[in-house]
Amino acid sequence: MLNQFFELFRKDNMLQQAYDRSLEMLEADREMFLAASSSLREHDDARIELDIYAKDQLINAYEREVRRKVLTHLALSSSRSIAAGLALVSIVIDIERIGDLTKNIVDLALNHPGRLNCGSLEEDIRKIETTVKTMFTLLIEAFPDGDQDKAKEVMSEHWWIARRSDEILNILIKRSEADLVCNEAVSTALYVRFLKRISAHLMNIASSIVNPFDRIGFRDDNPDNPSDDE
Repeated sequence: MLNQFFELFRKDNMLQQAYDRSLEMLEADREMFLAASSSLREHDDARIELDIYAKDQLINAYEREVRRKVLTHLALSSSRSIAAGLALVSIVIDIERIGDLTKNIVDLALNHPGRLNCGSLEEDIRKIETTVKTMFTLLIEAFPDGDQDKAKEVMSEHWWIARRSDEILNILIKRSEADLVCNEAVSTALYVRFLKRISAHLMNIASSIVNPFDRIGFRDDNPDNPSDDE
């Protein structure tokens, strides 16, 4: 959807500023996620090289700024740009939620004794982690020019992550992974849930590039696709 409005963005300085700020927020999210996951998974002392909470406050401030700019734009412009403004507001909500989820990962790292090892689920968790990192990269590359191919790739990756995350959670609920002690199983369950939610918000943002406004957060506008899930 957003790629239809790039000419409008270039003509309207207020909307362009809001769009550019959204990209800065997404880049900050990626930086936060990499630092948070590294703290949980690579360090025994939960050390982190980034002030996650300061970054999160910055994202919150940027979200309010985008809202103000969009509101000002809509108050002064023609109705044809309403959809673009609403899409930007939707995007920054997802970006802000990703920031909150990275804080959850940091809190998990601070309370978990040593680095998190997921036992026999380690290979699956690593694959999900790596894919989420790739989704960030693809989305940041897709965002400036509205690259639908990269956005669709982000959306496609989310669906297998969602399915596999649910399978892992069910495995842990049934306690069928005997190699994980209680605190490791609980931490793994929380972490995979956070990864799934981050993936879902990245998918929502990607869908704003591909889909019309009413289908932001859903699969591409194809009636042959199976029903949506999280």
